[in-house]
Amino acid sequence: MPNGGYVSESSPVGTTISASANLTAPLGIIALDNDIEELAPGDIPSKDPMVKITLDDYTAIFGLTPTGIIRYLRLLKPVDREKQMAYTFTVASDGVQQSSPVTVNILVIDANDNTPTFAEVSYSVEVFTDMQPGETVLQLTAVDADEGLNGLVTYEILAGAQGDFIINNRTGRITVAPGVALTVGRSYALTVKASDNAPETQRRSSITTVYIEVLPPNNQSPPRFPLLAYSLEVSEAMRIGAILLNLQATDRENDPITYRIVSGDSQNVFNLSETIGLLLLGKPLDRETTDQYRLIVTASDGNPGGTSTTTVNIVVTDVNDNDPEFDLSILTNFTVQEEEANLFVGQVRATDLDAGLNGQVHYRIVNHPDLFIIGANGSIYTRVPLDRELRSQYELVVEASDGDADPRRTTLTVSVQVTDIDDNSPVFSQQTYVANVPENSPVGTVVLKLSAVDADLFSNITYRIKTESARQLFSLNPVTGELAVLQTLDFEDLAAMGMGASFTFQVEAVDQGGVVPPGQATVTVRITVRDMNDFSPIFSQDLYRGMVAPNAEKGTVITTVFAEDQDPPGTPASFVRYRVDMDRSPYSGSIFDVEEESGRVITKVNLNEEPSVTFKLFLIAFDDGDPVKTNSTLVEITVLQPSRIPIFTQEEYKFAPVSELAPFGTEVGTILAAAINQTIFYSIVAGNELGMVNNRTGIISTAKPLDYENVTSYVLRVQADSMVVVMSNLRVPSKTNTAKVFIEVQDENDHHPVFSRKLYIGGVTEDTKIFSSVLKIATDRDTGNYSAMAYRLIIPPTAEGQDSFVIEAYTGIIKSAIMFRNMRRSYFTFEVIATDDYGKGLSSSAEVVVSVVNALDMQVVVSTVPPTLVEEKKEELISILERHVQDQIPGAKVIVESIGPRRHGDGFELEDYSKSDLMVYAIDPLTNRAISPKELFKFLDGNVLEINKEFQPHLGEGGRILEIRSPDVVASVKKAAQAVGYTEGALLALAIIIILCCIPAILIVMVTYKQSVRQAECAKTARIQMALPPGGKAAPAVNHVHLVCVFHPTHSTRSRDQQVLFLTLRVLDTNSVAGSFFACYANNGSVNNLLCRKASFMCACFVLMPTVYCQMLSAN
Repeated sequence: MPNGGYVSESSPVGTTISASANLTAPLGIIALDNDIEELAPGDIPSKDPMVKITLDDYTAIFGLTPTGIIRYLRLLKPVDREKQMAYTFTVASDGVQQSSPVTVNILVIDANDNTPTFAEVSYSVEVFTDMQPGETVLQLTAVDADEGLNGLVTYEILAGAQGDFIINNRTGRITVAPGVALTVGRSYALTVKASDNAPETQRRSSITTVYIEVLPPNNQSPPRFPLLAYSLEVSEAMRIGAILLNLQATDRENDPITYRIVSGDSQNVFNLSETIGLLLLGKPLDRETTDQYRLIVTASDGNPGGTSTTTVNIVVTDVNDNDPEFDLSILTNFTVQEEEANLFVGQVRATDLDAGLNGQVHYRIVNHPDLFIIGANGSIYTRVPLDRELRSQYELVVEASDGDADPRRTTLTVSVQVTDIDDNSPVFSQQTYVANVPENSPVGTVVLKLSAVDADLFSNITYRIKTESARQLFSLNPVTGELAVLQTLDFEDLAAMGMGASFTFQVEAVDQGGVVPPGQATVTVRITVRDMNDFSPIFSQDLYRGMVAPNAEKGTVITTVFAEDQDPPGTPASFVRYRVDMDRSPYSGSIFDVEEESGRVITKVNLNEEPSVTFKLFLIAFDDGDPVKTNSTLVEITVLQPSRIPIFTQEEYKFAPVSELAPFGTEVGTILAAAINQTIFYSIVAGNELGMVNNRTGIISTAKPLDYENVTSYVLRVQADSMVVVMSNLRVPSKTNTAKVFIEVQDENDHHPVFSRKLYIGGVTEDTKIFSSVLKIATDRDTGNYSAMAYRLIIPPTAEGQDSFVIEAYTGIIKSAIMFRNMRRSYFTFEVIATDDYGKGLSSSAEVVVSVVNALDMQVVVSTVPPTLVEEKKEELISILERHVQDQIPGAKVIVESIGPRRHGDGFELEDYSKSDLMVYAIDPLTNRAISPKELFKFLDGNVLEINKEFQPHLGEGGRILEIRSPDVVASVKKAAQAVGYTEGALLALAIIIILCCIPAILIVMVTYKQSVRQAECAKTARIQMALPPGGKAAPAVNHVHLVCVFHPTHSTRSRDQQVLFLTLRVLDTNSVAGSFFACYANNGSVNNLLCRKASFMCACFVLMPTVYCQMLSAN
């Protein structure tokens, strides 16, 4: 049924409530009872259900018809819209089974039952003859309680005005009529009618009388404010002393007026100028303390009754001057269970005293946003399942910010304790347990103690041996984890039975309270039975013999002894070492020694002994067993006769360099030694990484390929021995039968040039000057001339036919060849070719990309150290910055634009040389364009803490980044734009208009000048390409080079006026160039060809408007 009805407030008692606002159809309430009549959907009932329907309220005003299928609401008592505009109540059936109540809204429609009413029956007012037309005489107001047009009041003067007064029909303001001059003594009785705007037949009105008496001007007229009330809004950020309002009043007699604030400003927040009526701000405003003021202001001319009053309503508007504040009375120590996401952790609450968006609080998790989330109401939840075993407590930093575009922020640290559930298995303290047990250890000897830890707070761990066979040899305490032997273990018996000396088995730890299967861990245990050293070392010979030269040098090897231990191999007891028995051979031990591990007997000093003398040296062999066991032997050393020792013809041999490309077996040189009646045996005893020697002839040849880039030279030590000595297995090194051989490897051009990278990325600014350095290129693995490069560029052709860049042929420095004005965001790609051996050898290539930028693409890294230190550490610092940029944009290249003192001040006109500005920009290798300054700022400023840590070793103590900012030019432009006012704006607009008017003239000049400037650019490029390499090195000889200079005289652009000069150039020796200067001139299109053809010369052409010069740097 409908739930809304309408009734007019003029309706009599008994009126049926209508269903529509036009009061045409009654509001019907249908009641159904399935017990009386069951209806299908859409059926119309035909029987009265005889149910009783009741109202829960307003039963004295409304009633329902008691019977019928449709019941109607009737008015029991008149209603008045001005007292109550609507009635809401519920209607319910009353029976055994009550139905659901239905809400009914009755809206009272207005009737024009109220008459506009004046506050007074009549009004009396005095006016003066000096009142001006339009000046207010009286403000009338009539009130009508009806709504809409029924309550809209209009005014009119019915009689008595005599044409001297008029009334505003909407406001009721009576004023002096235009062109009227009032006369002293006249009186008026104005009949004023106030009517509503109801239809003519229903319209209501009332009248009042206004008595007006005209008086002469007698200085009794007080000052008058323009308005009876003022309203204004003032920002709480308004500065002290600001003018808020001009309250200047007018006095008919032009008497001096005094202004005062008589109320509403108890704190003296406002100042009012007593003489001119300016209302000023005297103290700071705070909207959060007082958000509005109502000031009563008087203006007085000093005469009795000469005071008038006005009201100033001031609303203080909000500025964002308050930080959000957290409610510290709420607990900030929270707990949350691990291993479940979206769990409620706790709640924080912050408020902001500001209004509107400035007072809206937003929350953010600062330090763990990947683990926790926070809702708009400050409720904190887990974002992902937490793991208490990884971290049991978090100190969350919660930030509250307001809704301003530049929000204010406050942080609060809350503690989150993660509670434990038993979700972890035990973990052994080691991945593998290894222990040694001495053989024959008593039963019950503890071998090791195993330990497993469960990361949960509460656990009950027990241990057991998992391998069945190990339980027969070892026992394990289930609580302490102590592993002990169950029976005596003999090392040799185990070896004889083939069981080995090591036992490997599994041990497991079980957590009885674990909730995550299996709640257990397994570890491998390896037990090794340690041999207790049953055998002593045994020398292979009871007596060793050796020979030595009488002048043998220190370290000369004489012979080698050997002892063997029968204990199991690999055990410490089987490891044999040697030493001299100093007790039995004190003198021999002072001049001879034995190497501890190898057993080689060597000279301890440079010998100077008599021939045929024999020394007895006792040696001891000992093992590392427990206990240590020893054995001894004797070495007899005989000093050899000098006649049996060959002598080399030279102490040092130096052969011609051998090519690194020499094939295997290439002869390098021959060594030669002499001896009386002896066959000589040659050998290389040290440094033999190069080659081999013919044992009979002494010819040294290569034994493997050479590589100059790995080894540039070799030093061999060769030895010559008597064949008799060699045959007896005795070598006798001495000063005379050893020599050094020095062999140099000759470099060959066997490596292509190697670029440091496949792609070089560089940048130039729009204001880069011609011939400025842009990039430095390539290296070569060869040496000498083979590493001396000649570079050239392969640049795609352009519409102008002019290359944008050139390269210095022998330094690899790429330089700019044009100006790049207005070319920001463009880039150039080309190829660089490097050819070694001054351009006659092998070649390689690399790609080059150069992007055009300007100050808008850059950021300044301001640091606390002087620019000299930044310049010194530039490469290290840039690599750090580049690494952080490449974290976001792989392959990005950071380029330094400038390094200088820190600039500061309003116009950046001040310089501080104790600090520095490092201006950089970055190139994106995917777009070949500069990374936007906002992104570059974000990449650097967002990681400034990490960058400072990496800068610290290079900048020293206290060295750090102060800030990342925009360049001076950009910042100055922004400030200038902010500072431009109306006057400056007008001047700027005027300047733009003037420039636009000049554009046609500029275009004409540019078209005329274009060709000559382009020719000048070409000529300069030619000069650079023909320049000699730096350092005085001459380029390879060039026979002739043809240079064509096309001259465009300034007075004519016709093609027939173009002059072409062909010059044959010859590269001369730089010594003959110095001091020789000639010049030919082209004036007004004429060329002195006689002088230019006089000889072959090297020439550089350039343009100086309006004359073309050709300057000869040398001539034959």
